Amino acid sequence: METKGKIRSIGVLTSGGDSPGMNAAVRAVVRSCTYFGLDVYGIRRGYQGLIEGDVFKMKTTDVSGILQRGGTILKTARSKEFMTPEGMRKAYDEVTKHQIGALVLLGGDGTLRGATKFFETYNIPAVGIPCTIDKDLVGSDYTIGFDTAVNTAMEAIDKIKDTAEAHDRVFVVEVMGRDAGYIALNSGIACGAEDILIPEEITNMEEVLYRIYSDERRKKTVHIIVVAEGDELGGGKAVSDAVIARFPWLDVRLCILGHIQRGGSPTFADRVLASRLGYAAVKALAEGKTQVMAGVINGVVEYTPFANVIKGSTPITADMLEMIRVLSV
Repeated sequence: METKGKIRSIGVLTSGGDSPGMNAAVRAVVRSCTYFGLDVYGIRRGYQGLIEGDVFKMKTTDVSGILQRGGTILKTARSKEFMTPEGMRKAYDEVTKHQIGALVLLGGDGTLRGATKFFETYNIPAVGIPCTIDKDLVGSDYTIGFDTAVNTAMEAIDKIKDTAEAHDRVFVVEVMGRDAGYIALNSGIACGAEDILIPEEITNMEEVLYRIYSDERRKKTVHIIVVAEGDELGGGKAVSDAVIARFPWLDVRLCILGHIQRGGSPTFADRVLASRLGYAAVKALAEGKTQVMAGVINGVVEYTPFANVIKGSTPITADMLEMIRVLSV
């Protein structure tokens, strides 16, 4: 395939929080560049690494054996300096120094916001790949890392449920999700949680406490509450404190899963998604596309402008919330 314009080399970086599958996407970018005859440069530690010139030329052997690894071989970071005029100038100087014609950016909302400002100032072509365990970006039905994170949370909650049943306990399990409740929603449904508390919905704690009271009256001695860390009540600690205050005789335990959800080998779904989008990002740049995020919608690769991704939101459907109530009876 012939490339449009003058792009002869592409830089790839991972930015923001890590997510399982980032390595698979990096692998796909490097190998696609090689196939299309493009030079590819790895940029370590995201935008901060670009500012500091932590850039190296990559070849296919650099990405051998990384498909199944969590984390990111390019490392990742958040950079406040990049959002300043001075920081962007330093980044542009490094892009020019290494003769990088375009960027492939793996990350979430913050990564794309940075790319938008960089393009507005220096006109550097870029394509994004949605990498976030929270699945909080429009433009793709799933984001890289989400499936793995949900499966990790599900496996942990299943094990917690075993001990809850052995001891007749109420367990409050906090999962990641500062602004989005998709991990809590999906892992909670998959594990049969009695309550799922998410940032998208105002939590009525009195209703939660009443359900615990009703369960106790009918001798249902196990109650699992899955809470997204961004729930407006204050996360798992606030919820467990409220349950203990109302039912001091119950055996109530809090478990915060934390960063275990970010790590681990990516699932097949994340590996395939990452491979598709890594290839799609390079193909898009080779065809002259820029300032778009590659995603998969209804099984088809689509490209969504950064502006739409940043401004959009992915609401949780009402039927999912209703189903939780029905199935927790």
